[in-house]
This record gives sequence, structure tokens and C-alpha cells, in this order.
Amino acid sequence: MYVADLRHFLDLSSSTTGPARRMAERLGGIVRAATAGDTGIAWTSALPCRRRPARRPCPGRITVFRPEPPAEIRWECGVCADQGVISGWEDSPYDLRRRGLVLAGSLHDVVLSHDMAAALRELRLLDADCERLVYRIRADGDVAVLAAADEDLDELAGSVAAEVNHEPNRRRQRRLDAVYDALDDAMHAVRDG
Repeated sequence: MYVADLRHFLDLSSSTTGPARRMAERLGGIVRAATAGDTGIAWTSALPCRRRPARRPCPGRITVFRPEPPAEIRWECGVCADQGVISGWEDSPYDLRRRGLVLAGSLHDVVLSHDMAAALRELRLLDADCERLVYRIRADGDVAVLAAADEDLDELAGSVAAEVNHEPNRRRQRRLDAVYDALDDAMHAVRDG
């Protein structure tokens, strides 16, 4: 079991080694996913497991559980049983909890590939609401499912389009184009249905 205090990973110096930086990114992603979802419910996020048992990538996804603060976030891989707890996450830059009340609208499930979910997590210019949507994507077997209201879906599609238009890397641009097409198809299906 990996036990971490996120505060130790927040202000890394420029001399920090690559493994420590990757661990900070991994823990930050887990905290984002746990705080984007509901309190008191364990759910399987679209975050991939980073373990490599027998030098092969683990195919599992990370299940997260967040009780009310100041309790620790618990996480576990559904395949290899890699697990851990994270403390000190409250009010960190990775904490995506809503700060006010929001009226719930009807949600639409958008089915994406895990590669598309990874591309969404790599977006650099998301507001807190879109980032919450991206990290709330759940794994469902071989696909990832994004649950979003109409206006949230429209806003996320706009963010993806803006990033596609300014992306110099052709490979990444094609990945983001595929994500935009999936979001656009979902928006048309909602409007037409």
C-alpha cells in the first residue's frame, strides 16, 4: 500500500528527479478524479494503472473513494490490486470539489475510447467545471463514459476545439479532432433526440 501526503509533492524544486515528478502527477490525477466525483461512493475512473507487472502494462483502471474531509482518499487498481491512500489533498490545486450549490440537469452519457479520455486529461486550458467533467469520466469495460449536461458538453467541446486550432503537433491534433467529433456527435444526438 502506498501512503502519501500530497503536500510533500506540491512545491517540487527544479532539481526534483523524473520519478518524483511522475509520482506527483499520478497522485494529482487520483486526487482530481476523487474530488470530481461524489463523496462516499467508490467508483472506477478512466485513469489507467501505472504498474507494470512482469514488465507489461497493467490493463486496470483506478477505483477511487473519497469520504468527507479531512479523511484520506483511497484508491486501488481493479486488476493488480495496487492501492494507496492520499492525505493532505484538501484545498490543493488538484482539489476539484464544487465550492457552491449547482442545479442538476439531465446528464447524457458520451462513450469515448480510453485514448480519447487520456487526450482530454492532457488539455491545458480547462476551467474548473470542464476539468471536473474530464476527471469524472468513468471506466466501463473497454470504453470510457463521460456524463455531462447539454451546456457542459457544449463548453467542453468548445475547449477542445480551441486547443485543436492552436495545436502544432499533428498527431495530438488528430487525437483531439477525434475527441471533438465524438463530443459533436453526442451534442447533435441530444438536440435531435
